[in-house]
Amino acid sequence: MLPTPKKFFVTSAGAEGHSKLTAFDNALLKARIGNVNLLRVSSILPPGCVYDPDLVIPEGSLVPVAYGSIVSDVPGETISAAVGVGFSEDTFGVIMEYSGKCTAEEAKEAIRQMVAEAFATRKMNLVDMKVAVTQHKVEKIGCAFAAVPLWY
Repeated sequence: MLPTPKKFFVTSAGAEGHSKLTAFDNALLKARIGNVNLLRVSSILPPGCVYDPDLVIPEGSLVPVAYGSIVSDVPGETISAAVGVGFSEDTFGVIMEYSGKCTAEEAKEAIRQMVAEAFATRKMNLVDMKVAVTQHKVEKIGCAFAAVPLWY
């Protein structure tokens, strides 16, 4: 069993590559999580998890992460990815992820609405939110990536 994460940060980046996979990998590198192994998780921030924007995760680690990404090979296309973390007063938080063929502003607005809906559905009071968003204009093969890495 994995321990419950105690720290997190929000990150986002866009990048190009020679293939869809290397575009994704290059975006991970720019987002500071390219040299770890991602364990994709759903959307709950553990109670007491602390925001640490300078968090450094050891290379090769197995890292729980909620993320949104999109890869495109359509030159000139605008793609974006965003994540949002909503905080409650005294319990767990909620993470939402989004990606699409849109601007960063559209992705950011979608995330804000999704976090608000998640809290309303749970009948929880949303007291704060952190958002990371990126927009990328595809040159040949591009990726937009946004994530919430969790750590111990």
